[in-house]
This record gives sequence, structure tokens and C-alpha cells, in this order.
Amino acid sequence: MEDGGPAITGGAAGAAVTRDLAIVNRKGLHARATAKFVQCVENYDADVTVTRGGETVGGQSIMGILTLGAGRGTSITVSATGREATAVVEALAALVANRFGEDE
Repeated sequence: MEDGGPAITGGAAGAAVTRDLAIVNRKGLHARATAKFVQCVENYDADVTVTRGGETVGGQSIMGILTLGAGRGTSITVSATGREATAVVEALAALVANRFGEDE
């Protein structure tokens, strides 16, 4: 299941790219999946935040993302700013849709 494309908000210079992502893998955002998420973020020149249930954490914080408790069937909101904001959001959307490379 793939959500809609990125929404661009804010001014051109500081535009934020935001996308809601459904967690579809069986174990949700567990340690291994979260590590892959953070590794993906680190490959881009962008500042990323992840929000669930009103709590926002940095996209490079494994512990922060784990505290969101994003299990299967939940959604997270990923926001990015910076030179590669759109690219990182698209890469994260693909990673999540691909179940972090897990079988289920």
C-alpha cells in the first residue's frame, strides 16, 4: 500500500516536504527496521522529522523513532527540509512500502 505523493508546504527557500506513511510490515518500526530508516535518512542532505500521535522526533534518532511505537497498521508523518528533502521523503516512502526489505 502506498500513500499519496509528498505535499510541499512552506516558502520556496524553506519548503518542507511532508508525507504520511502507513506501516505495513508485520513487526512495525522495530529496531532493525528503524536502523534501516535512519541509514536512509543519513544518505541525504536534509533534516527529517517523524511524527506519530502528536509526538515528533528526529529522523536520525533510532531511540526517538522507537519511542513512537509505530506498529503495523499505524501511520507516521515524515517531514523534511533541505536540499534533498523531496528525495529523502520519496526514498523513505519506498523503504516503508517495501516493508523495510522484510518478508512480511
